[in-house]
Amino acid sequence: MRAVVQRAARARVTVGGETTGQIGQGLVVLIGVETDDTLEDAGYIADKLAGLRIFEDADGKMNRSVREVGGGVLAVSQFTLLGDCRKGRRPSFTQAAPPDRAEALYWRVVERLEAQGIPVALGRFGAHMQVEITNDGPVTILLDSRRLF
Repeated sequence: MRAVVQRAARARVTVGGETTGQIGQGLVVLIGVETDDTLEDAGYIADKLAGLRIFEDADGKMNRSVREVGGGVLAVSQFTLLGDCRKGRRPSFTQAAPPDRAEALYWRVVERLEAQGIPVALGRFGAHMQVEITNDGPVTILLDSRRLF
């Protein structure tokens, strides 16, 4: 499972002109699910997100988590994170999980974050979305439940 995490001052997602989710300070998380991902991968990503210390403390050091700053998470499904561009010019998405499996694991991440007391706003799974992000920093982190960067 892959996640692109952006520290945000605010963010929102709309579908067909309707706002489906928005946050103030927090994390925007774009989530891509691979064909062989499991509940353990979803748990790893959720726990990493909950504890990721990328918000500044009183000394200006990245030392606080989204929970500690009272922030929220805007979770957006994004199968294109699994695009393989090594051959040719058009990405291959063969490693992206089928929609039903991907959606179940996406929801597992959301539920696990909520169980840890973190408010989660949502996009709409499988929809064409517009995501507006005011990246704070900018700070962008890549998470992968199986690979080291």
